[in-house]
Amino acid sequence: MHGSVVVAKAVTAAYYAQNVSYSYYSGCSTGGRQGLKEAEFYPEDFDGIVAGAPAWWTSHMQPWTARVALYNLPTTADYHIPAALFATINKEVIKQCDPQDGLVDSIISDPEGCNFRPETLLCGANATANDTRCVTGPQLDTLYNILSDYVAENNTLIFPTYWLGSEGQPALLTGTNLPNPLGTDYVKYFLGKGPDWNFNDYNDDIVTLSDSINPGKATLGFDLSAFHSRGGKILSYHGMVDPLIPTSSTPYFYNHVQRTLAPKSIDIDSFFKFFLVPGMGHCSSTPAVMNAPWYFAGPNQQSALDQKVYSVPGFEDEEHDVLLAMMAWVEQGRVPAYVVGTKYVNDTTHVDVMRQRPLCMYPKQAKYKGDGNVNDAKSWECRSLY
Repeated sequence: MHGSVVVAKAVTAAYYAQNVSYSYYSGCSTGGRQGLKEAEFYPEDFDGIVAGAPAWWTSHMQPWTARVALYNLPTTADYHIPAALFATINKEVIKQCDPQDGLVDSIISDPEGCNFRPETLLCGANATANDTRCVTGPQLDTLYNILSDYVAENNTLIFPTYWLGSEGQPALLTGTNLPNPLGTDYVKYFLGKGPDWNFNDYNDDIVTLSDSINPGKATLGFDLSAFHSRGGKILSYHGMVDPLIPTSSTPYFYNHVQRTLAPKSIDIDSFFKFFLVPGMGHCSSTPAVMNAPWYFAGPNQQSALDQKVYSVPGFEDEEHDVLLAMMAWVEQGRVPAYVVGTKYVNDTTHVDVMRQRPLCMYPKQAKYKGDGNVNDAKSWECRSLY
């Protein structure tokens, strides 16, 4: 990508007979990782980077993708959770965790603060075979495995897992009869195990091999000091019910960047901010059971409404549009405290607004003020958790 940036700037300068004034990047998922890799390897390429749901820990995330599926395989095992049962689990998660965040609104805003007891889902004496209204003891063990971080024998974190609320969208990684190829093909072709490698032979040595090869140097390092020194800015974010890249991987990255930069007397908050999006899936959209405010013109989001959409329909400003917020930060020095998320009554027509809510910069969270319309962003404020 760096090569294309260099060429694009040269073509632009030749055509307009002047250099570009500012250069911005906007991408999500693999695109989010690519933006952050630019900041690490080529800090001169962009002045501002919007990086959504970054797949930054490739050397661990791809093996985890295979590992997490194996918790729920084979489909003939008594511990297997069929795809239909995940909806029942998700309903119970929302029932328990929604009120615990301080407001019953169908959205889990603080999954880490939820004291979830999956035992309430256990089947009773009258349950039938393959009952999708409850879970058995072996299935409960599987659920605990899926919701637990992947930790090696020496108590080293390999990869963090899903946040509560994500289990309502299981098919991508844990609800099918095979692991997602994003995990198994990585092992076969990027780590050189070959097309005949059997995913049932997976063990922690795969992670050791992945770290030693680090294909394409895709995994990000934590030292972004060069990008900071150049004056660059980063706005990142992650949907809190992401079923593909666990949400917790982004706070983990951010906190480790802070660990790296603090000894260099660099204030991470001065150039790198990120926000979490309650109820949003992978890069865009929201489950129908939540109807969370998820749209802020992030990368990959416009196509979820309409390919012809520009910015945020009806709210084309830096308060609602993450790229405009980035531009205001870089060019005018207006530091974003939040970006307002929007949920339309009909995302396809995007005319009438159902809900809007501030998406606060980490580690702050949006909290209802206690009065006013809960669907109005003005009824919310960003509060520190400490």
